[in-house]
Amino acid sequence: MGNSNTVSLPDLAATQALALRLANALRPGDTVFLTGDLGAGKTTFARTVIATLCGVDDAPSPTYTIIQTYDWGRGELWHADLYRIESPDELDELGLDDAFGDATMLIEWPDRLFGLIPDDRLEVQLEMAGESPGAAMDTPRRASLTGFGEWEARLDDI
Repeated sequence: MGNSNTVSLPDLAATQALALRLANALRPGDTVFLTGDLGAGKTTFARTVIATLCGVDDAPSPTYTIIQTYDWGRGELWHADLYRIESPDELDELGLDDAFGDATMLIEWPDRLFGLIPDDRLEVQLEMAGESPGAAMDTPRRASLTGFGEWEARLDDI
C-alpha cells in the first residue's frame, strides 16, 4: 500500500528545498518516480537532485534522449523521461530493467514502464495547488510522496 505524506510547495524555492532533502536521503540503487501533468515541475525537481548530487547545474531534459546518466561518486544516476515511450519493446532497448537496484533512478512518466515497477521505490506526485496548470514555476504546488518497500520506513528522512 505504501506510506504517504503531502508537502505544500508555495514557490520554486520550496520545490528545490524538497528536492535537496530527497537528494541528501538518496542511496545507490534507489528509484524515484516523478509524476504529474506537463509543467508540474518534474524536470525542475530532477535537475535540483542532479545538481546536488553530481554538481551539474545545467542538466538537460532527457525528453528526446530519453535517458541521461551522471556519476555522483557513489555510482550512476539515471534521469529518464519516458514521455515518448509507446511500447514495452522500446523499454527493452533502454536497459532500465538491468539498471533498477544498481543505478540510482529518477524516472519521469513512470506510467510508461508497462509494469516494470520495482518494489522498492519512492513516488513523488507533483501538482499545481492553484488554478492554472502549466503556469510558471513560482505557482504554488504540492507534492505527495509515497514510499513503497524499503521507502516506507525511509520516507521520514525527507
